[in-house]
Amino acid sequence: MKSVDAHLAGILATVRTLAPLEVELERSLGTTLAEEIVAPVPLPPFDNSAMDGYAVQAADVAAVPVTLPVIDDIAAGDDGLRAIGPGHAVRIMTGAPLPAGADTVVPVEWTDGGTASVTISRSAPAGNAVRRAGDDVQAGQVVLPSGTQIGAAQLGIIAGVGRRRVWVRPKPRVVVLSTGAELVEPGTPLGPGQIWDSNSYTLTAAVREAGGDGFRAGTVADDPAVFLDQLDAQLVRADVVITSGGVSMGAYEPVKEALSPLGTVTFEKVAMQPGMPQGFGVVGEDQVPIFALPGNPVSSYVSFMLFVRPALRKMRGLPSGPPETSTAYVVGALRSPEGKRSFLRGVLNDDGTVTPVHRQGSHQLAALAAANCLIVVPETVTEVPSGTPVQVIRI
Repeated sequence: MKSVDAHLAGILATVRTLAPLEVELERSLGTTLAEEIVAPVPLPPFDNSAMDGYAVQAADVAAVPVTLPVIDDIAAGDDGLRAIGPGHAVRIMTGAPLPAGADTVVPVEWTDGGTASVTISRSAPAGNAVRRAGDDVQAGQVVLPSGTQIGAAQLGIIAGVGRRRVWVRPKPRVVVLSTGAELVEPGTPLGPGQIWDSNSYTLTAAVREAGGDGFRAGTVADDPAVFLDQLDAQLVRADVVITSGGVSMGAYEPVKEALSPLGTVTFEKVAMQPGMPQGFGVVGEDQVPIFALPGNPVSSYVSFMLFVRPALRKMRGLPSGPPETSTAYVVGALRSPEGKRSFLRGVLNDDGTVTPVHRQGSHQLAALAAANCLIVVPETVTEVPSGTPVQVIRI
């Protein structure tokens, strides 16, 4: 059998980082920057007030209480040239430009709020409640390097430096297909021998959690010709295709029967539990990567975490490799088959321990839903005593 590490290495050697494209700022959320973002001007671009209050000279409020005449009002967005001299005050709003001559702002809460004159009851040192030009960013400063994932805060700073469009690596478009004559849509009655399809929903959601655009294409019966027709129809919108089911050793394995003759998709056994049967390769004129995952719900999800998620990271222009692990101490003994790397479902606790869930079958989706991590047991280990440190993958 092929090792987990070798299977992932082959996948990462095949998939390619998506080419950058320029998009409107509103469409950049969740993408990866493909350029540096540089501030063309300082931020803020001018000295301004951090609070509603009164712009004064600090020397005039060193001894309080003091009453000063109010000679002007300045609102945010004011574009006039304003100035004050000693012994005067200007009422100022948050974000408004500081008038020339002023060196501090007295918050309105420290005053009587007067409009013709103001009595100030608390002194304010020079620079109080003043945002200086360039306090946040200097002109020419790189505010975001290439390779940054764009979240809400990152999108905000891109807008804050005046950019309307940006070069990014887009979210991979991932089409998900489930196979099996027994599958029916949730919300419809079950007939004899039927089950509701969960894999396509699970995998599509996993794609979106991993930063891709997931498109659920529904289910395909156990017919290789029908599967190929559906696959061809979906390739026009896919950077990646994921299938679940139809890859084992038995009869009625439509994915394996349809793709094996192409010569570009390999089906093999990977030394892991769950998820031993795996298929991977490329299809279509554009050599679209295709992941043929096993049909058991837990097997398909674990396979996604180990193989598909790292591939999507590489396509997005992010560092890729095996999933990150952390150390925890297992509560209760574990058993694992020799020669296979096991990924047992568990609950990672706040005290640094991990508790295996009670049901570890590859079909037991409810137990997976109750877990928040995978406990990794190496190929050479068959028994893990309670209290032993183990590696866990958060899910």
